[in-house]
Amino acid sequence: MARKRGLDHDDVINAGFTVIDRDGVERVSLRAVADLLDVQPPSLYSHVAGLGGLLDDLAIAATADFGETLRASAVGIAGDDAVRAFATAYRGWARTHPGRYDLTLRTVAGSERKSAGIGAVETMDAILAHYGLTDHDARRAGRALRASLHGFVTLQAADALGRGDHDASFDALVELFLDGLRARVATG
Repeated sequence: MARKRGLDHDDVINAGFTVIDRDGVERVSLRAVADLLDVQPPSLYSHVAGLGGLLDDLAIAATADFGETLRASAVGIAGDDAVRAFATAYRGWARTHPGRYDLTLRTVAGSERKSAGIGAVETMDAILAHYGLTDHDARRAGRALRASLHGFVTLQAADALGRGDHDASFDALVELFLDGLRARVATG
């Protein structure tokens, strides 16, 4: 095996994502990443703290990418259209990157993880601010939206939605959320 010169943390993360996208999270190993980079596994320890560190770093990078995708989805739009765009981007990213999506749920200690996830939270907060909710209600609405979207993409990934038009079902989910949100705003 030839030694790869100039290997850096980003190379290791990108190789980890390649393994995840190709084989799934459960197949990520230092050996699999090292083989992809054409190095010996001990070479990776200069860039990640073992397999746990690699998975943590992959989770942080996946969370940041997910957050950026969600942020970009709502640029220049507001209200119901922003909620729809956010929901569509959420589902699209989770379907395109199922293993990476799983990693966004991985518990990682430290401020780096919180920083990585702030994009999604700030985007959701900005979208919901349009509705004039109290902070308390906005937090609850954000949790409801995230839980609804997560449930849908998880069931779809597990092929557990059954027959029918999944796109229409997803659209109905989003519209039901919006109906509830508008009703909450109307009743104060």
